[in-house]
Amino acid sequence: MSRTSTISPDAAEASPALELDDLSVAYTVRGRDLPVLANVSLTIARGEAYGLVGESGSGKSTVALALQRVLPANGRICGGYARVAGKDVAELGAAELRRMRAKDVAMVFQDPGKALNPSLTVGRQMAEVFEILGSSGSEARKRGEEMLGRVRISDPARVMASFPHQLSGGMQQRVVIAMALAKDPALLILDEPTTGLDATIEAEVLDLVDTLRQEFGAAVLFISHNLAAVASLCNRVGVLYAGKLVEEGPARELFSDPRHPYTAGLLRCLPRAGFKGGAALDNIPGFPPPPGSITSGCVFAPRCGLVQDRCRIDEPPLYEVGNGRGSRCHFHDRVDDLPRMSEAPPVNTPERGPEVEPVLKLEHLSKTYTLPGNRKVQALRDVSLTLDPGETLGLVGESGSGKSTLANLVLGLAEHDEGGRIDLDGKPIPADVHARPREAVKAIQIVFQNPDSALNRAHTVKHLIGRAVEKLAGIAGKQRDSRVRHLLEAVRLTPRQLPAKPRQLSGGMKQRVAVARAFAADPRVIVCDEPTSALDVSVQSAILNLLSELQAERQVSYILISHDLGVVRHLSDRIAVMYLGRLMEIGPARSVIEGPHHPYTEALLSAAPTVTGERGARIRLEGQIPSPIDPPSGCVFNTRCPRKFAKICETEEPPFVLDDEGHAIRCHLPREKLGRGRKMEGVAVGEAGA
Repeated sequence: MSRTSTISPDAAEASPALELDDLSVAYTVRGRDLPVLANVSLTIARGEAYGLVGESGSGKSTVALALQRVLPANGRICGGYARVAGKDVAELGAAELRRMRAKDVAMVFQDPGKALNPSLTVGRQMAEVFEILGSSGSEARKRGEEMLGRVRISDPARVMASFPHQLSGGMQQRVVIAMALAKDPALLILDEPTTGLDATIEAEVLDLVDTLRQEFGAAVLFISHNLAAVASLCNRVGVLYAGKLVEEGPARELFSDPRHPYTAGLLRCLPRAGFKGGAALDNIPGFPPPPGSITSGCVFAPRCGLVQDRCRIDEPPLYEVGNGRGSRCHFHDRVDDLPRMSEAPPVNTPERGPEVEPVLKLEHLSKTYTLPGNRKVQALRDVSLTLDPGETLGLVGESGSGKSTLANLVLGLAEHDEGGRIDLDGKPIPADVHARPREAVKAIQIVFQNPDSALNRAHTVKHLIGRAVEKLAGIAGKQRDSRVRHLLEAVRLTPRQLPAKPRQLSGGMKQRVAVARAFAADPRVIVCDEPTSALDVSVQSAILNLLSELQAERQVSYILISHDLGVVRHLSDRIAVMYLGRLMEIGPARSVIEGPHHPYTEALLSAAPTVTGERGARIRLEGQIPSPIDPPSGCVFNTRCPRKFAKICETEEPPFVLDDEGHAIRCHLPREKLGRGRKMEGVAVGEAGA
């Protein structure tokens, strides 16, 4: 008899939404069982939000798969149990399992674009959910529209008639959340739901989930490597490492006073305070162990700065270290003594001033696309800026603001409109990359967001970097091989990685290969397009330190595109803020962050979560970014601006006013009335997670 059959409906309703008791999961590979989860125990009460954090490969996603019994064919629960709403998932028959998945558990994935069917309207997909739950066609559509309204979509009828590609990323995620909550689940699983979203949209999604959690009473399991997002949403947090729960406790206490070296190491990796030129981000040395490779002692011992002989022999139990807190560390009372694992990178500040020739100068760049029906879309409008040797310019703004378009113009992947001009080292270069001389192509390179899509999986590391050296730098033979080894050493990889293919490397190693390839021809400018957004915080810190070291060594200039304001502040000399193709603000990083700043910049900063779980009053931007096909008159931000004060905002475009420090703001408000950076626990607003 199944264990679930003895549980009455009333008892099931009173039971926790999720119980894991010594849950162990193994994957069978080449006849061997490799443990990926070992004796994981946790409980999530109904209406509670629980965060699960840890590096890639720690077992976070395996937990989500195991509790729904959707593990790969070679995976199995080999110990303990998982109960959802009182039902042991391992004991459910096929029909009971389908009912449990249909009613008790809902999951929101990282990419809403892949979770929605691009060939069906949102209305058809919403109605399908309610039809499965037993509603008729007309009733299902009505309930679907009502559900969209409950996730704060202002025009549900329009969205129901739309296809997914016609919605913004944040709107798509709201639709997916609406579909997940339609069945009133006991447990809502969020698997990296905000990765890749802008700061404002991320804040909206997290606020929405928190509101709906309270409204519906559903428990939330939030899986993420974004520690700040977890801190802002979750009541309690569990830290996974190599398949073991190494620390658990209330979110605010755990992040402010970690009692395990691994948790402390993750927090030290975050760019939490200060500006460029300060201390290097700390990192966690080495890599997580392969499943089953550590059979005795503490799984974190090979990477721990507090390791003793005892740690390699005796596996630590989960010590009680406070009210509702546990740590799997023999020396949990000495975590504050954990030594730093990285040194400050060298700082080689280049000479700057009016007499120094910029390496890159953009003058009056605009980009207009023509749509069917001869409709014009101005993706970029009259952008002028400079980039000095050895300088990093951070480029921020919501999706659709023009950041990627500007990067494409700089790279020559798109041609700017007539009247614009790009100068490299004081000389104009053609708009089209194919018309540019070899030296100009070599001088401007890019590091993409996702190394998996940027690196050809069929080739070895030696070939990937060697081809760039040969094609861009014109170096062949033994000189090429020597150059490849030198680049590999510069990005802290070894010759052992030369014969490896990308699939054999970790995410951090792949991004290092991408960085090495970008440096193959000694470029003058590198566009870094979200270079760390898909990486764990431990890997992110290593890549950010690497970029700082290579810049100091080679005096290369960066254009850094990122929605993570903590990363932008840590690396940037200056920051440019874009909205609807317009440059709204540009200036020294400290001036932009601490203010006075544009109302749009102020809203972006207020939306960024912090690992303290607290932030000042968030400035909410109503509505969506207007369509570039029909942009607002006057100030392009006036339709969403919380500081709009007069008709002039709707009729006249504000001037771009520059102060003595090179800080320019495009706003009708006088500077003395613009926002200033607010302090929270000694850290300026804008602190962001990884």
